[in-house]
Amino acid sequence: KARSRLRQSRRCGWKRISAKAAREARSPEKAAMGAMKYLGAYLMAVIGGKEAPTADDIKAIMEAGGIECEQEMLDRVLARLEGKQVHELIAEGYGKFAACGGGGGGVGGDAAAPATGGGGGAGG
Repeated sequence: KARSRLRQSRRCGWKRISAKAAREARSPEKAAMGAMKYLGAYLMAVIGGKEAPTADDIKAIMEAGGIECEQEMLDRVLARLEGKQVHELIAEGYGKFAACGGGGGGVGGDAAAPATGGGGGAGG
């Protein structure tokens, strides 16, 4: 029997949601990261020669790595990827990532210059 919890909705008052949905509602970042393992398996299948990996392809990759596969999440990921080319998705994502700007500046050439002077030289 599925456990459910009550959650207050802004529109509808109180409603019942599953325990899983309650966890995801508390942590949308965690839910998004959960989808990453499915995307990773999808990309591995593409690298392995599958132009359009199936649910079975992704399940096989995940199970080979000892990762639990939830059918609902797998279906959701495949629905979003349907009809799209991986290289186009990567280019689109890279463009969004590049818009975030560069992180962490490097050290300038002068700042890392070695100290001068000191002993150890010949002569003396």
